[in-house]
Amino acid sequence: MRHELRDLTIIGAGPTGLFALFYAGMRGATAQIVDALDQPGGQLAALYPEKLIFDVAGFPEVLAKDLVHALERQAARFGQPIHLGQVVQALDAEDGHLVLRTESDEFPTKTILVAAGIGAFSPRRLPQACAAPWYGNGIEEHVLDPTRVAGRHVVIIGGGDSAFDWAHQLQGRAASVTLVHRSNRFRAHHATVEAVQADVAAGRTAMYTFHELHEVHAVDGRIHELELRDVKAKTTVRVRCDVVLPMLGFVSDLGAIAHWGLTLVKHEIVVNSHMETGREGIYAAGDIATYPGKLKLIATGFGEAAVAVNEAVHHVYPGKKIDPGHSSNMAVFGQKDD
Repeated sequence: MRHELRDLTIIGAGPTGLFALFYAGMRGATAQIVDALDQPGGQLAALYPEKLIFDVAGFPEVLAKDLVHALERQAARFGQPIHLGQVVQALDAEDGHLVLRTESDEFPTKTILVAAGIGAFSPRRLPQACAAPWYGNGIEEHVLDPTRVAGRHVVIIGGGDSAFDWAHQLQGRAASVTLVHRSNRFRAHHATVEAVQADVAAGRTAMYTFHELHEVHAVDGRIHELELRDVKAKTTVRVRCDVVLPMLGFVSDLGAIAHWGLTLVKHEIVVNSHMETGREGIYAAGDIATYPGKLKLIATGFGEAAVAVNEAVHHVYPGKKIDPGHSSNMAVFGQKDD
């Protein structure tokens, strides 16, 4: 499918990309988002939707999923499209503009803002062959809503932030929570590890260190138990299980973007103070962009998005000012346009 020509195409539907879509509409530019995932929100939605965030201006605290929903509502104000499940494969020049290509679609565009975070990413899969048939049928790569596993026996495999966050958040919601990790060294925040260990000491959560998945046992086509193998003693133990949450980190890849002639440092795109990449009409913002003094924060991503969009709009419409002034004075919001 070939879409209509837009002033700006944003790659990435994370917080920076969603805010950029709103901001482009505020500047009167036609825009769209293209994202590889099947839901907006980027890492916030895919990795830690139930985690509290404390450093976004105006929110004393906010759940990651609630921040995503607020950004979606804001971005929807101008009715510009978000195309999900679209992995960028190529970029071509054509008739004075760019054409972004995915496996199925073409997106003609005058400018591009790369707000792809760490690039396209997907969860690491369990390496055991016995796990493969159960993905989507008991082994869940994404849990966006904890009510989906309420009252069920949950086994979480992993030792990082996501594993401990979910073990802590599901305690009291799931029928049981079991955490499994190959060692007794964890890569999670110390406070969360302590909270889960307190649940283990109180008998509310089970933890098996130096264990890994060995076999899946089913009843009537549903996972009923996991057989865990002690990597030291080589013995096995069975634990009750309805749902497996593998939290093994993720694999990220810039994909085709890495071949666009942009300057890359450690898989990040080098930009100047205007968020320009060095290739005309292409800008970058958020975690994927780097420059001296860079801070990888949601808060700074919002500011970078505004700079990039203003520069892109001026590039497309040289008669438009780079600085739009304050939104409280804008006619687009029904205010007096100064």
